[in-house]
Amino acid sequence: MTSPTLLAPHGPAVSGRSAPGRLGQMIAVASGKGGVGKTWFSVTLAHALTRAGARVLLVDWDLGLANLDVQLGLAPQTDLATVLRDRRPLADAVLHHQVGFDILAGSSGTGAISALDAGGLAYMLTATRGLAEQYDYVICDLAAGIDPTVRRMAAFADLLLVVVTDEPTSLTDAYAVLKLHRQDAPSPTRPARIVVNRASSPSSGSRTYTTLARACQTFLGQTPALAGIIRRDDRVADAIRRQTPFLGRHPTSAAAADVEAVARAVLQGG
Repeated sequence: MTSPTLLAPHGPAVSGRSAPGRLGQMIAVASGKGGVGKTWFSVTLAHALTRAGARVLLVDWDLGLANLDVQLGLAPQTDLATVLRDRRPLADAVLHHQVGFDILAGSSGTGAISALDAGGLAYMLTATRGLAEQYDYVICDLAAGIDPTVRRMAAFADLLLVVVTDEPTSLTDAYAVLKLHRQDAPSPTRPARIVVNRASSPSSGSRTYTTLARACQTFLGQTPALAGIIRRDDRVADAIRRQTPFLGRHPTSAAAADVEAVARAVLQGG
């Protein structure tokens, strides 16, 4: 793992594009099933937005099996579980990664966060929203599935990105996420968009999106917009094994270009 000396614990920075008092956009990244590349996408989107000049906080909201720190090779001294347990400011656990974005790491396997009661969850959501004042974007990596806590987190965000692959189980479970999100956050100001990951080609990704979009239109009367298609790239596994941000290790890859296209759409409000 990366030495902790490469990280600088600090409170959120006050410089950057976000004016004081203006909240940055909270983006939740979800998936119906695990194993679709949701956490990798969260990290890579945060990096892409940072490279575009935005101030970004990446938060691990997988309350049971947090693994952002593992993907990035980090060993944080203080994590989300610690500050929630002690009711300390979340800023106490914010770390600055050397590539430019900030991280609020979760805790895996302790059960401390996954057992949060309603009051503890409300505190975490509100405190995270408070941190958003110092950032342009807060990217929240959710647990897979449709647990009530995950649903509440998704509904709390300003934008929900649902990561899906062409596997039938992924499509079915992503539809369930979108269906419940429509119930939980019916306001058009809190939309959901679809990210197709591991597409064999842009046309294949378009077919995957169309399949899911048609189901949503038929049964929900609403078609979530496409946030982007990310092509399958074997170099993703290499970056994950080396616990290194993908854009830094393989900046000219197809998948890197695709995530950067998603970031540009986010920056443009799309």
